[in-house]
Amino acid sequence: MADDVTVEELILIVTGAHLRSEVGDRPIAYGLRERMMRWIEGAFGESPAGVGGSVDPDGEEKSRPRVVVCSDLWYLNDSSLRGQPTVSIGGPGVNALSAYLTDKLPGVLVVDDVLMVQMDPKLEDLTVSVWGIDHDATVTAAEAFTERYLDGFMEAATKPWRV
Repeated sequence: MADDVTVEELILIVTGAHLRSEVGDRPIAYGLRERMMRWIEGAFGESPAGVGGSVDPDGEEKSRPRVVVCSDLWYLNDSSLRGQPTVSIGGPGVNALSAYLTDKLPGVLVVDDVLMVQMDPKLEDLTVSVWGIDHDATVTAAEAFTERYLDGFMEAATKPWRV
């Protein structure tokens, strides 16, 4: 339930509030969300409701990470969200978070003038920017992030739940 969500349990996927982003990037974000949720189910076991808590061997409900897609406007205007593990989808022209991150994160995968995956390779900072020059390139960048970096990102992002 939405009223049960606390910021500390969130892993965020941020898309632009631009119409092109809504049409092109939001579906990519929801695909990534599904992949992250499957990762969480594999790591923590399936949740009865598909989100929220799970039950430990003593029958107590435990919190688990939740993956939420939100707009860049929401993310940038709510300082409490900025400390959470975050993947930004879409280029600087349609996503204000990606624009902000362009000179703040190193490129771990760069195809000049085509696509980019930016993130801290040590995963100390759990903010990622994934984008391409057009929709197809952004899809390719998101697929590359998923194949090459998602497991490490999710391991680091869910560490607080596994201690």
